[in-house]
Amino acid sequence: MFQFASRDSCPLCFLQVCVRQEQSRFSSVPQQPVPPLAQTLQGYLQALEPLLPPDELAHTRRMVHEFGRPGGLGSQLQKRLDIRAKNTKNWITDWWVQCSYLENREPLAVHSNPAISLPRRDFNDWRIIVGGDEGQLPVEQLRGRPLCMELYPLMFSSCRVPGPKHDSIAHYGRSRRSPTHITVVRNYQFFQLEVYNSDGSRMTESQIHSQLFRIRSQSWKTDKEPMGILTSEHRHTWGAAYNRLLRDKINRESVRAIETGLFSLCLDSPVMRISDEKYASRKAAQVLHGGGTFSNSGNRWFDKTLQFVVGEDGSWGLLYEQATTEGVQVATLLHHILDEKPDPKRAPLIPLPMPKKLYFYIDKEIKRDIELAKQNLDILINDLDVKVFNFKTFGKELPKRNKLSPNAFIQVALQLSYYRVHNEMCPSCDIASQRMFRGGRTEYIRSPTKEALAFVLAFDDASVSREVKLQLLREAVEAYVALTDLALKGCGIDRHLLGLKLQAIEQGLSIPKIFMDTGYGYATHWKLRTGQVPANTDSVMCFGPLVPDGYAVCYNPQADHVHFSVTAFNCCEETNAETLAQTVQKTLCDLQELLEPTV
Repeated sequence: MFQFASRDSCPLCFLQVCVRQEQSRFSSVPQQPVPPLAQTLQGYLQALEPLLPPDELAHTRRMVHEFGRPGGLGSQLQKRLDIRAKNTKNWITDWWVQCSYLENREPLAVHSNPAISLPRRDFNDWRIIVGGDEGQLPVEQLRGRPLCMELYPLMFSSCRVPGPKHDSIAHYGRSRRSPTHITVVRNYQFFQLEVYNSDGSRMTESQIHSQLFRIRSQSWKTDKEPMGILTSEHRHTWGAAYNRLLRDKINRESVRAIETGLFSLCLDSPVMRISDEKYASRKAAQVLHGGGTFSNSGNRWFDKTLQFVVGEDGSWGLLYEQATTEGVQVATLLHHILDEKPDPKRAPLIPLPMPKKLYFYIDKEIKRDIELAKQNLDILINDLDVKVFNFKTFGKELPKRNKLSPNAFIQVALQLSYYRVHNEMCPSCDIASQRMFRGGRTEYIRSPTKEALAFVLAFDDASVSREVKLQLLREAVEAYVALTDLALKGCGIDRHLLGLKLQAIEQGLSIPKIFMDTGYGYATHWKLRTGQVPANTDSVMCFGPLVPDGYAVCYNPQADHVHFSVTAFNCCEETNAETLAQTVQKTLCDLQELLEPTV
């Protein structure tokens, strides 16, 4: 049961974060540079060294040299990118969002939308308040440099909209009449909840509590169809169903209310608790996809940019659609929410209108669409293996004591872990922010390096001395730090390579041969998708693998422990989330013994 018995037991009150970003706040954020062509091609070949056999590497090297020769195709495309960079806010972001997200037709559930799972809370004595109009998030900095803050206001009143060939993003927060409501969904039923009074003032906590209590009383389990399930479908399928759904005026009004709302609040039934050990994994999976059609998946609208999820058992978290935002910004937003002080204002003595229930007219075609979506989502959810664990032996202070970058240290540990399970290095990527630049999003850091390979091959070799292993570890960590520094300067290789490929397509040229090479195809089949999402809370992000035979590993390092999530697909016999998770834990302990021997 949700504890709504009194004002003090209100689980949460969400109000709009209004981040007014003036142009002057971005004056010190430079434009994202186009990296030098020769530097990118050299970095690309270096990234392939630990992955390709010598004969394939030699073949790829010849193709790269041909592409990059003076006056060649690469030089021509580079010049066009330089022109594009001068005439756009950011030369790669729009392309990246379109190519990686809006044209991707896989379901958003599991394949795209990440989730952040937070520690279980007792809702009897806490509330979350997101600061109102007068509040601003301070400009963030990285290494003393200001970061672009443009994504924050775009998180609210925004939604992805399905299309027949590609999707689009709708932002309603900057319209002349900005939305003043959120969408609350419980037991598959959607409600429009106004969070501003008629005089423009924000509703108080007690007012919001009263309205949530009303919604609870109106939303007991019924035979209502789980409309939100439709948004979990393959994008082509959902796009067609979306058009059918919008033929009806009632449906159009309900969908528009969901799409324009500041965000969605999903009030879930309890997560099935098997054991304390498995509860963290089940809780993260619950936020990620809702647990299936017999659980809470009908309480989601996966197209919505922000969805806060609160379970009756105290589980809670946030699910987001990443065409509009990134994990670090979402984690920062959560920190801002949790840091807010309670609003002491008393509620005005004004009777509140009932929250508006959103209705849907379901004909035979829509009913068929829902049933098909149920089947497909349950298949997808049953295929996903989720393992969440808290590594308690040490945290980021251990590598710091030994003058090693904590993130680079964990990345090298993940390379060793994967090798121990699969006896090979694999294409793997970490994420670096590009928010040092106007409109910047992300860049990949390719974790396998020749230094990491040398360390991995030596670590379990009893004939190699501890001193040599220590030196190889430091070299692997330093190599990763160097790649990180390049990415943070806007000189990563993957966005540049993508830009060159898309520039050729835009000019009506054939795709350059280096992108048709088997080496390029193999090196971008990301079997190990990783990401550090540091947060001041004991939270962990969870997302699905990028490829059917891959893993996704996310981690949140704290001073004396590290939260991990590992996912894999059950349909692949070679991968196993539990096995990799156990290997990561053993590997970290082995590295601790290497750095600080107990004997």
